[in-house]
Amino acid sequence: MAETGGRVMRPPKIHPTAEIVGKERLLLGSAAQVRRHATIDCSRGGQVTLGPRTVLFPFAMLLTHGGNISIGRDCTINPFSVLYGHGGLEIGDYVRIATHVVIIPANHVFDDPDVPITRQGLTMQGIRIEDDVWIGAGARILDGVTIGAGAVIAAGAVVTASVAPRQIVGGVPAVVIGERSKTSPEAG
Repeated sequence: MAETGGRVMRPPKIHPTAEIVGKERLLLGSAAQVRRHATIDCSRGGQVTLGPRTVLFPFAMLLTHGGNISIGRDCTINPFSVLYGHGGLEIGDYVRIATHVVIIPANHVFDDPDVPITRQGLTMQGIRIEDDVWIGAGARILDGVTIGAGAVIAAGAVVTASVAPRQIVGGVPAVVIGERSKTSPEAG
């Protein structure tokens, strides 16, 4: 183990039951972990990057679908969450993603009722999640959204529009329900 910046560098760990497809397009930082039965699939192109000390918990899935998924350091992606890459997914540092969250940087085109939706294509704008964000259980983050640093997404929220830094949003579709401040109990 090498030492850098006062920290001992530990190798990343991939549990033997984790499913990795397209391993040559997977980059893991020091002490990153892919736990049992987690899935990373780069078979349709794209690349996955997990920063140092980031953990992909059991049964979570990262599916590139041709786009890149980049997750910063000290993040957690909890069980049964599904993160897609399509138009690009960029996640900063210290992000907490609870169980059953779905993040999808793509959307079906469905304007023409005379053409099957599957033949109308996709839009793929991408999603950006900045540092120190908490995404509650069962939330959905949709294409074209940026979530600002320090924001909180309530459990079950469907985020269809960008969220400013430190905002708290909830509901379907998500609306602002509060803001984190240095004097709020959440900021503790």
